[in-house]
Amino acid sequence: MTSPAGPAAPLPPEDAAAVLPPEARRDLRRLAERLAQTAGDLVRGARPARVEVAATKSTPTDVVTRMDRDVEDLLRRELAAARPGDAVLGEEGGLDERGRTGLTWVVDPVDGTVNYLYGLPGYAVSVAVVSGPPDPATWVVEAGAVHDVVGGRTWSAHRGGGATCDGVPLDPAWARDDPDLARCLTGTGFGYDAARRRHQAEVLVGVLPVVRDIRRLGAAAVDLCRVASGELDLYFERGLQPWDHAAGGLVAVEAGAVVRGLGADRPTDRMVVAGSPRAAGELATLLERLDAGRD
Repeated sequence: MTSPAGPAAPLPPEDAAAVLPPEARRDLRRLAERLAQTAGDLVRGARPARVEVAATKSTPTDVVTRMDRDVEDLLRRELAAARPGDAVLGEEGGLDERGRTGLTWVVDPVDGTVNYLYGLPGYAVSVAVVSGPPDPATWVVEAGAVHDVVGGRTWSAHRGGGATCDGVPLDPAWARDDPDLARCLTGTGFGYDAARRRHQAEVLVGVLPVVRDIRRLGAAAVDLCRVASGELDLYFERGLQPWDHAAGGLVAVEAGAVVRGLGADRPTDRMVVAGSPRAAGELATLLERLDAGRD
């Protein structure tokens, strides 16, 4: 694949966000879209009739399939060809620290692996590029794309450039209506560790009575994009990894959402909350009272 962004230009790692011009962010977005769609074609076309678990990670239910690895290998190869100076942080392969541009690609080859394993809709390829250290506490997400493999939709955004789904600008209903919590359809997810899941269930008991309803769909990147599209009003989850929310979070922000953590925190593995400024703030306050950020 030839990158529309051209060769990687050196950027000072300590100030990459400040010097990356808008046209460069736009080109990186196009590359992220193409990568996510190309990887999505592989996931869709090469899915066997019976998917086998290749390995497990944090718990026996935290699974990896061969497709997770094959797709990440594809993304790393394409990025090495298109942007050889950039670093890559992937769910399966970790961080390749050889980058020299101040940019890191943050990729989730199959977001929603358990959905993929069971043949349920709701799994995606997520591709984002960030400037600065590849840490949600400090990074700046420059561009990203999320491709819904089963639905065939692609959401994308670049910093300051708005968000689209299949090229159509997003205009979520919550941005016009700004609903209170009682009218917010709210998405969430659960971790793999039994103790964490128990606490998340306790938190849910406090959240469920004050929102319209809860949806648990199984792919964080897609859920964040659903907030951007207005298919969810709010989303929250404890324990997300950087690749889970890098691209989807940017899409939500560029559609007008707030993507935050608890208190004054930025989104981290402790908590990610996304939605309209008012509703997301109210939900974050409630989650703090429920001690939702602890294990």
